Amino acid sequence: METKKKRKIHAIIHLAATTAAGIGSGFAQIPGADMPILMALQTAMIIAIGSEHDCTITKANAKSILLTLPAGYGGRALSQFLIGWIPLYGNAINASTAMALTETIGWAANAYFVKDNNKKQPTLIS
Repeated sequence: METKKKRKIHAIIHLAATTAAGIGSGFAQIPGADMPILMALQTAMIIAIGSEHDCTITKANAKSILLTLPAGYGGRALSQFLIGWIPLYGNAINASTAMALTETIGWAANAYFVKDNNKKQPTLIS
């Protein structure tokens, strides 16, 4: 991968992860309230990463990639239920889990597109 493309992908992933941390922190005391917002953010991140790899991807395709990681969401939901409601501490936990999950999804999506580009797969369009 070219250096310029790598830097853009790093920026996309880190910006999305940082934004996810803010969302997770802000909605900490309302279990599950941040999930739709985080999923929309992560879907947009996957589409942007795909675009950097010259792959046209729809929202439906991005969501199918996103939904291949249910274990992360289950763990995040459990931590939010158990300790996310505690002021300050819960905010920090929710922020860090939202950030880590988004970062992981971003790098997994990048690996997916790198693999597809190496195989010269067709463009993903629904």
